[in-house]
Amino acid sequence: MDKQRKMQDKKIISFIPDGEFYYNKALQAMQRDRFDDAHKYLKRATELSPNDSDILMQYGVLVMEEGRFEEAHEILMTAHTIAPLEVEIIFYLAEVHAHLGMLRDARMYAEKYIELSPDGPFADESMEIIDFAEQEEPFFQEDEMPDGEVYFLQEKARSLMESGKFNEAVELLESIIVDYPEFWAAYNNLALAYFYVGKTEQASVLLHEILSKNKGNIHALCNLAVFYYYEKKEEELESLVDLLVKIKPYQFEHRYKLGATFALVGRHKEAYDWLRSLQKRGFQGDAGYYFWLSHCAYFSGHEEVAREAYTTLVEMDPTKVGYEPWKDVQSDIQADSLEQDREFLLDKIQNSYRSERMFGFYLLGKSGHKQEIISHPSYIDMDKLSNLEQLFLASGIDYEFMPTTIFDKSFLRALETTDLLYSKYRPLDKQATHLFQMWFTLCETGLSRSYLFRNPSALAAAADYMFQSSRYSGVTKTAIAREFGISVPTLTKYVEELIEFLPHFDA
Repeated sequence: MDKQRKMQDKKIISFIPDGEFYYNKALQAMQRDRFDDAHKYLKRATELSPNDSDILMQYGVLVMEEGRFEEAHEILMTAHTIAPLEVEIIFYLAEVHAHLGMLRDARMYAEKYIELSPDGPFADESMEIIDFAEQEEPFFQEDEMPDGEVYFLQEKARSLMESGKFNEAVELLESIIVDYPEFWAAYNNLALAYFYVGKTEQASVLLHEILSKNKGNIHALCNLAVFYYYEKKEEELESLVDLLVKIKPYQFEHRYKLGATFALVGRHKEAYDWLRSLQKRGFQGDAGYYFWLSHCAYFSGHEEVAREAYTTLVEMDPTKVGYEPWKDVQSDIQADSLEQDREFLLDKIQNSYRSERMFGFYLLGKSGHKQEIISHPSYIDMDKLSNLEQLFLASGIDYEFMPTTIFDKSFLRALETTDLLYSKYRPLDKQATHLFQMWFTLCETGLSRSYLFRNPSALAAAADYMFQSSRYSGVTKTAIAREFGISVPTLTKYVEELIEFLPHFDA
């Protein structure tokens, strides 16, 4: 019995799959055009056989064919380290460097392939890479063609930042600028990493250092604008944006950076002009590109372009479903409505009067700028908001209220009154804002005095009558009462109650 069990154990052990097993499964999957399965098998093969250069090469080629060139670069470089004279790996390194725009390295690897295998199966393709590199090199500055090693390190640092590992990225980027003191991309990314870990002063100093040594560096100027935006340095931001508007770069990368920066700081027309011009020239951007294009297109009145861009974004990143700039915005709220006026909203939510801030938080829920403003690190300080402000902010972000106290129920009736007034006057113009400024003053005082707001329709009618009769002649209680479905005596009763909440001034 023991002998039979040992034989069974031996058979089981012999069938435990290794890297070669998954490698062969991947090759079979590729022969049948099942590339998703091939990717899965090859990834598993590299985990089980991390030192097998053939497996790494095949995985790198598959990743490259999927368009993930930075990842393919890392995999193929690892394979090359294991097998430095394997000619097929050398050819694919030439190809991936060409895709990444690293023409000097692409030509070097292509020439190496020709040297080692002049009649090899990839000789013709290698010559094409060499010819292409020689034709394109005159159009690039020396500092625009990074060395392969520093590019690899730079991309690794960028990946660390994208995954939120900012302290690790800082360490790597600091080592890069020591070895490559004029590789400005690393300086810019280091400044961003400093900013993200809270070292804002170091970040700003580093950007100014870049600009002192490399005047007009577009990435540094744009990053500085982003810092000013988040630090609410309005004067500095306005001055820098005026400079950025005058810059007319040629390279797609710089145009993209400018467009994204303009979109972030709320200059949507300028952002749309740059990002849309790239799309018209055949530029195929990443998910970030389509996110910013959608936002700036929407806020500059190009809704069809915005929706098309967001559709592309969701195809690239399905997690972005539900974050559309027009989500929860009614169809009659156009780009030129006050609900869509970012500066108007910011002025309200940062106003010195609480009633004005309550108005701003309520209106924020009707705006496409809601996500942007709520997510900004310094626009809204929850710890400093009063209970009333928090309630109106909660209403703006679709919080589901569960009333348990008399105050809770009074607030919900006050909110219903506000909704009735908004339904009549939306989209808001400047005249209508005066009504809401009055209403939120009444609302703040009423809630602070434990007023019950018993009849929202009557209260909305009373507020509307008080507003209209103070500005226009010929306004009658009969017409207002009929509009809100109440009687004239009821309207009169609630007007008298609300008048008690108006501010009183000494003569």
